[in-house]
Parts: sequence; C-alpha cells; structure tokens
Amino acid sequence: MAQKDGGKEQGRVKTDDNLGAKAMSGGPTAGGGVVVEVREKKGPLRAAIPTMPFPLAVICLFLNTFIPGLGTFISAFTVLCGARSELISERGVCCVFWLNVAAALIQILTAVIMVGWIMSIFWGMDMVILAISDGCRDQGVPQDV
Repeated sequence: MAQKDGGKEQGRVKTDDNLGAKAMSGGPTAGGGVVVEVREKKGPLRAAIPTMPFPLAVICLFLNTFIPGLGTFISAFTVLCGARSELISERGVCCVFWLNVAAALIQILTAVIMVGWIMSIFWGMDMVILAISDGCRDQGVPQDV
C-alpha cells in the first residue's frame, strides 16, 4: 500500500495476476508488469457534489463562472430531486443538500477576494467531470478513455 504524505491520495500497487483495469484493457504496464492505482480522498464538501445530467452540469458551470456560487446553489436542489452523490449513503440527502448550500455560500462570500470565484469555477468543472464520467459508465465505456 502506497500513500502520499499530504493525505490527498492513496495508491495500491498491483502485481502479477491482479493487474488493474489499465493493464486488462490493453494499456501499457510499467516495467515488469506493475500497475499503480491512485484514488483521491475527497473531503465532505467535494464528496457532496451531485452527479447531474451533462446539460445541467454545463449550465451550472456557466452560472458559476459568471455569478459565483449560483450554479452550486442550484446543484444543491438537484440532490433533493434525486441526483446521486458519493456522500448520500453515509450522511443522507438532507445533509448533502445543506453541504452544497454551505459550499455555495462560501463561494458567494469569498468571491470578493477572488477565492470564491476560483473555487466556484473549479466546482463547476467537477460537476461536468462527474456528469461525463457517469455518462461513460452508463454507456459501458471504459473509464480510462
């Protein structure tokens, strides 16, 4: 088990017969058949970002770009409408909704010093990335494409 010091990433080294998804899908393996898998550990606010349909995620990104926090605030209501999130199974829909509202408020209040605006844009990009990866998963496309 490999781990990065910052606590942000954890990795597993797979060897021999237990090759990872990249090796199975025909991707090159490093050196002598060793595949390293890296998974990002997300905090509660990042894990609460809902997986929305792609067009809605793009609209939220657009809104977050021009009015910081608005797209995040709208995405909070998608949780109440059935959008999935990594955190729903642990904390419940209501808690995930309020975490998204809190993230939107943080973005709005800190937009004056540009921190919230940048955070808002990255939040919108994460929404689009989640929507794309969910769309790929639904269509059976390998994730490393």
